[in-house]
Order: sequence, then C-alpha cells, then structure tokens
Amino acid sequence: MWFWWVMLFCDLLIPVTMLIGGRAMWKHCPNSINGLFGYRTRRSMKNMDTWKFAHDYCGRLWWKLGLWMFVPSVLIHIPFYHSTEDQIGTVAMILVIVQCIVLIASIIPTEHALKKTFDRNGNRI
Repeated sequence: MWFWWVMLFCDLLIPVTMLIGGRAMWKHCPNSINGLFGYRTRRSMKNMDTWKFAHDYCGRLWWKLGLWMFVPSVLIHIPFYHSTEDQIGTVAMILVIVQCIVLIASIIPTEHALKKTFDRNGNRI
C-alpha cells in the first residue's frame, strides 16, 4: 500500500506545481525580463508589456489546468488502491505523461494570445 501513496504523491506534483507556479506567475510577475525565471519565449521577452501579459495569461491558464488535473489525478488512483505495484506504476506513468503533455501544451494558447494581442515588434494591436 505504501507504493500507492508514493505514486499518488508523485502524480500530484505536476498539478500542485501548476497551481503554485500559476498563481505566482499571475500575481507576482518577475519585475525584469530575464533568461532564468518566468515564461521565456522570444515573443514574451520583446518588452515589459508582452512579458507581463504572458505571465498573467499563462499563470491563469496554469492555475485553471492545475485545478482541473488535481481531482481527476486523485480519482484515477482510487480504483487501484489494492492493485499490484506494476499496475499502479503503469497508471502513474500514463498519468504523468498526460500531465506533462498538458503542461507543455499550455505554451500554444499563450503564444496564440500573445500573437493576437501584439504585433511582431511587441506593440499592442
């Protein structure tokens, strides 16, 4: 049973990270454009306006996705409580892969929103 608890904990790391990271990006955008911390793409780093917009948009998106993924992550694990370690491990691996895809795919709507709101030079349309 300990393996089930460990896998549940591991599978909740991505949603919790998205909740905390999203809230931090949304409410506390880094004050300066930097190459180390924050939502860093070529389009988001054009100027402070694009930088703040990208952090606000992506932060809200991560927060919503983190909430959306947290409950199903727990519910998916419940039926496997008395299963073998192989079954639990397989379910956990599939869940982490799906969560990583969602995390990485969040770049697409953020970049689309940046493209729709700003021109190539970072000026609002």
